[in-house]
Amino acid sequence: MKAAPIMREMAKYPHEFEQLLVHTGQHYDDNMSKVFFKDLELPQPDIYLGVGSGSHGQQTARVMLVFEPAPRSARSRVRKW
Repeated sequence: MKAAPIMREMAKYPHEFEQLLVHTGQHYDDNMSKVFFKDLELPQPDIYLGVGSGSHGQQTARVMLVFEPAPRSARSRVRKW
């Protein structure tokens, strides 16, 4: 959720940046996530990892495992410089 102000600023420059929002899904309460997205006026995530709850170590490990292939599916959308 710390990304909200950065995403708003980047949105001012659509020809310079293409945003890709990834939601880890680490909150086991779906309503809590929806409230964050609504209150912070964030768009729907492009990628949802569905990590779920667990210890910090477990969540971090799941994020790393699930996230690794995710950007590959979006790579064709990422602008090359």
